[in-house]
Amino acid sequence: MSSTLADDIRNKLGALSPAERKVARVLLAGYPSAVFETVATIAERAAVSAPTVLRFAARLGYRGFPELQAALRTELDARNASPLTLYETTDFARDDDSPSGTQPKVLARASAVLPPALVQTCAEIPPHDFERAVTLLSDRKRHITLAGGRFTHLLAQYLGLHLMQLRQDVRLLPDRPVERTAALAQLTKRDVVVLFDYRRYEDDKTAIAQLVRETAGKVIVFTDPWLSPAATHADVVLPSQVGTLSPYDSLVPTLAVVEALVAGVINALGSGAHQRMKSYEEVARRSGLV
Repeated sequence: MSSTLADDIRNKLGALSPAERKVARVLLAGYPSAVFETVATIAERAAVSAPTVLRFAARLGYRGFPELQAALRTELDARNASPLTLYETTDFARDDDSPSGTQPKVLARASAVLPPALVQTCAEIPPHDFERAVTLLSDRKRHITLAGGRFTHLLAQYLGLHLMQLRQDVRLLPDRPVERTAALAQLTKRDVVVLFDYRRYEDDKTAIAQLVRETAGKVIVFTDPWLSPAATHADVVLPSQVGTLSPYDSLVPTLAVVEALVAGVINALGSGAHQRMKSYEEVARRSGLV
């Protein structure tokens, strides 16, 4: 998974000198804008010398502070990329001139790109966050609400429909303004809101996450390696790789995380999940829905 500059800084905190850690904390506190300050300004805010700021950049593997800032600009460009931008700036090798009877090139590329992204996503999901998500979603005392974005509403529905078969008090956030407002106004500390938010991030997801935190509820955010702004207000963040063969971000790794989460919830609920599934199936059968 492509790590962000903020991730790199956090991961190296233990290896930094006390003075360099002061620089790190200043940059993380004002990330990303603080990184674009001058070396002198950062040094003053961290109460260290300018050479300390330069040594900090070297510790992260950069030849100077301008190179560190350039890396952040590249990161932010990727974070804000749209499908159109990716289409116009990336070579996706759209030709498919494989001979008849052989595997099409696009399938060969898919087998080369998607499995590693899936493996890397599962390997780099923070175990504590995944376990916390399972605990929250399997807590029968909590109400679960799910919402997604342009494409990811499909994943919100997919996860929600599974949870509805395993436990009570699961709903999808309504689309219509009056119904959505009513649902958000009723949130309490017993609520868990699951949000899917990927680049280009949607402002309403951040606003919803903030509302939930203000009511002392819990927030689970599925997002990409660059992290949705909603992650700032989240109790659990589950990032996934999004690299793909087209200008559209891949949701394959995210779907794998969703299915792993469903398996975790089933294990956590134990016999309760089994009984709920039996009851659900019986009602569906009697209603002529299966």
